Amino acid sequence: MIYHIQAPQKSVRVSIQLPASKSISNRVLILNALSYSPYEILNLSESDDTQVMTQALHSNGRDFNIGAAGTSMRFLTAYLSKIVGEWTITGTERMKNRPIKLLVDALNSVGARIEYIEKEGYPPLRIFGSALQGGEIALSGGVSSQYISALLMIAPYMKKGLTLKLEGDIISRPYIHLTLSLMKQFGVSSEWKEQIITIPAQEYIPIPFTVESDWSAASYWYAIAALSKEPAIELKGLFKNSGQGDSACATLFKQLGVSTQYKQNKVILQKNGNICKKLVYDFVDQPDLAQTFAVVCTCMNIPFRFTGLQTLKIKETDRIEALKTELRKLGYILTDSKDSILEWNGERCEPEADPVIRTYEDHRMAMAFAPAALVIPEGLKIADPKVVTKSYPRFWEDLQAGGFTIHK
Repeated sequence: MIYHIQAPQKSVRVSIQLPASKSISNRVLILNALSYSPYEILNLSESDDTQVMTQALHSNGRDFNIGAAGTSMRFLTAYLSKIVGEWTITGTERMKNRPIKLLVDALNSVGARIEYIEKEGYPPLRIFGSALQGGEIALSGGVSSQYISALLMIAPYMKKGLTLKLEGDIISRPYIHLTLSLMKQFGVSSEWKEQIITIPAQEYIPIPFTVESDWSAASYWYAIAALSKEPAIELKGLFKNSGQGDSACATLFKQLGVSTQYKQNKVILQKNGNICKKLVYDFVDQPDLAQTFAVVCTCMNIPFRFTGLQTLKIKETDRIEALKTELRKLGYILTDSKDSILEWNGERCEPEADPVIRTYEDHRMAMAFAPAALVIPEGLKIADPKVVTKSYPRFWEDLQAGGFTIHK
């Protein structure tokens, strides 16, 4: 399936109820289960990842297929390792090629028993759930924060608690802070000093919980604002003092001419007229924003140098290669180095006459490229557009509400 997206004929003026935060939803689902909570989580994300997690946690079965949901694979692997019983967990072919050895090794070192069913170091897994001893784990701070969060959330129920020593540079700090903050709301204390996180053995306390809207989803509307002439975009459900790392997009988009006005439970996006000559930024704390900014900067003819992208190669796809390949179709030549740096110095090539953007089973490829329709006179075609259901199921409907035309 291919969608042909064309820009609105008038300025983008719209009020959008953003989807709930997937990051918060998936963590709270685990914490809710661990606390044996009687409360229903309010405003839970409708994303594929969250639905998969919800189904698994409410299932009476012992075999789980979580599809392409990376967060679910990591969080459920840790969760099931402490639930008495024998479990199997698998996913799509892409999921079977996403490494999970670091998490499995860490869990096995504190008393878990997890085996590989097919390929060493990758799903599918067989998990023999039992009480975990806990103790000390040393883990690279450069791994996906989801590995770290998966360990932290089950740590209170380890007999000896958990002392997690993070070695080297720590990436995605905001996601680790988010996990610890949510754990605190559920009654669990922790201590994070320099490279060491300590969580004593204790119990979660069930609480009522309402999930806030998703700042990652907001970034695509910031991109639309940056590429529009006189936008007036209202995004509901966002808070200024958010625990989500991607809330940094509000500050970063100031350099691309978009200002943020905070109101009660919402933000309003408008132009500020200030556009930088080059954007240099370390995305180590917000890797999911990199695709959005790569597309916006090229479309605005703003050279950039992005660092801290070491996790992009193990996401839903190799996002660095995907960005280079698809932006070349639009006439932009990007370069990368050290598996963590992506740059554009303004180099151009002849764009394809009728480009179709591949999405590589990656929701963020579809949503990051969609705003580019604002600067391409004939519009933009996007293949396999349904991938957005992974995190923002109503994305295309919301674009149409903003005046975009979508031919299916």
